Amino acid sequence: MTEPSLGTTTVTQVGIIVRDIEAKARAWSEILGLPMPQIIITDAAEVAKTEYQGGPTPARAKLAFFHMGQVDIELIEPIDGPSTWREQLDQHGESLHHIAFKIQGMAEKVAYLADKGLPLAQRGEYTGGRYAYVDGSRQLGAILELLEND
Repeated sequence: MTEPSLGTTTVTQVGIIVRDIEAKARAWSEILGLPMPQIIITDAAEVAKTEYQGGPTPARAKLAFFHMGQVDIELIEPIDGPSTWREQLDQHGESLHHIAFKIQGMAEKVAYLADKGLPLAQRGEYTGGRYAYVDGSRQLGAILELLEND
């Protein structure tokens, strides 16, 4: 049996775009019976080296994570610059944004998915790793996020 080309079949996160992260985090917290998560803001573009549609962007977002065992629910409120997050909110309103997988070998996986017709939409860095969103909406009906931790 060969290893999957993505190198994993384990979903680690489901991302949801929201307009008001405080209100939505409170609602999720109440429904799930979990404590209100900390709301963080992504690093500035100079630190995150954020790129959207092939060029630099000042994009930032507020994030909140609900840890649900293997899978985190990530709430995302776009706050600055053009981004896949802002595009999703503008085109679809509050909605599912991505399904994430932890991977190793970011450049190789992004190239593999591009060859399959899933172009890179956005990428950046965070403390301890990097992310990439590839647009699988045409083939899969969803954006995939690749997460690579150091």
